[in-house]
Amino acid sequence: MGAKICLCLTGKTLRRDLQVIEKYRKYIDLVELRVDCLDPVERFDLRPFPEQADLPVILTIRRKEDGGNWCGGESTRITLLAKGLAFAQTDRRRNFAYVDIEEDLSVPGIEEVARAFGTRIIRSFHNIRGTDSDLTAKIRGLCRFGDEIAKVAVMANTLSDVQRLWRAAKDLQNREKILISMGPLGAGTRILADRMGSSFTYTSAKDELGFPQAASGQIDPKELVECYHFRSLDGNKGKEEKERKGEKTAVLGITGYPLTATDSPKLHNAMYPRDSLDAVYLPFPAAAIGDFLSLADEIGLHGASVTVPHKEAILPHLAFASPEVKHIGACNTIVRRPDGWHGYNTDAEGFSSSLLAFIYGDETKMTEKQRAKRNLRGKKITVVGAGGAARAIVAEIHRLKGKALVLNRTPANANELATRYGFRWGCLDEFGAVRTATFNDIIIQTTPIGMEGDTGDPFPLYQFTGREIVYDIIYKPERTPFLRRAQEAGCKILNGYDMLVRQAIGQHRIFFDLPE
Repeated sequence: MGAKICLCLTGKTLRRDLQVIEKYRKYIDLVELRVDCLDPVERFDLRPFPEQADLPVILTIRRKEDGGNWCGGESTRITLLAKGLAFAQTDRRRNFAYVDIEEDLSVPGIEEVARAFGTRIIRSFHNIRGTDSDLTAKIRGLCRFGDEIAKVAVMANTLSDVQRLWRAAKDLQNREKILISMGPLGAGTRILADRMGSSFTYTSAKDELGFPQAASGQIDPKELVECYHFRSLDGNKGKEEKERKGEKTAVLGITGYPLTATDSPKLHNAMYPRDSLDAVYLPFPAAAIGDFLSLADEIGLHGASVTVPHKEAILPHLAFASPEVKHIGACNTIVRRPDGWHGYNTDAEGFSSSLLAFIYGDETKMTEKQRAKRNLRGKKITVVGAGGAARAIVAEIHRLKGKALVLNRTPANANELATRYGFRWGCLDEFGAVRTATFNDIIIQTTPIGMEGDTGDPFPLYQFTGREIVYDIIYKPERTPFLRRAQEAGCKILNGYDMLVRQAIGQHRIFFDLPE
């Protein structure tokens, strides 16, 4: 078996920790008892815990400077470690399977006891502020004896930090280790733990009352198994057979920034078992497209979805651009080919098929002739925004014979996009609101304003009449402030989830050369 799933136990009581173990038992292989999270009165009752848990247990008392909760003295912490390992049983299942000891903690007596009764030592280093420059040297120098497992957990502030950890993993392929890039940028190091050569991947229970996340970026074990198919990645299941065939799980993902609200991994990963594909799709938040592409080369990424704000920035990096990408001027799908990245656009088809279904009804119940007759002729449409998504949408409005007004907070960008198709343009000001009143059959909102965590309204100056169809391509939250205001005025509203699904299906076909 490859990398194992470790659930970090951060409850205030041992009883609560045991309750959470039962809830997640089928998803996990071992647990880490975070003694630093326990109420002080609970800390002296930890010795029977391994037998109660009925799973291998890591004994950890994490200091605050290393990302934990321990604020007491070192002598008390050492006493607790010793108490946890005392009175060891000949049946090793009743003992702690591992003990986490930081690189700067010297406790030879505890280490001797641990070795005598089969408790493995995890020699750990944590940097909760950043990523050290020479990680290979750090990992090589971490362990004091050959039977120890080296653990390095460093905070990723950029994707370059994540890439450094991947390089260290390649340098140390045959060494027993646990490597983690903490924070949202490092999700791939947790999901692809087996490919990194990590013994474990650490997880936290999500939405459990009184059970805080143990470290930034940890994933819920159920999500890890059910969404990301962790048990079968790179042959965690059937590994030897795959190695003989030289097969590896195809890695894909989505890049954008900040990428805090995306359902794309859930959608894409659900399609792979259905089509018998050995693949996984991950989030790769990237402030700069160059950083993402560099990491993609490092890990051999097969393909990716490209979202805000990189749909235009990706263009110079393409070895091939589809006719749609050239026409629209934006790309949301890239696939690695022998000569480099090939770029495609599925936003356009995803948008138009979604909008036409909303206006005309379910296309699956129509004849080919009926579907062909659907268009936007006679519709006067306002498009809010002029970014990559707006480019695809405006191109489709033109193809479907609609008329559009493009509004943007930077008028020059609206002008550049609109004049390509002979459309009107303007700014998101009072005059723009007046002009929208004559282009209000459909209003389409394409900016990130109103996305989960943002309570803004991109066009507060426009007052809905209740006659408009209002389409916001954001899908998290389900109703943005913009959509809520439109609904309250009596408008028909549509969010971007259906478009997301449709464009994802198009991407899936492109990624794996599947027929329609």
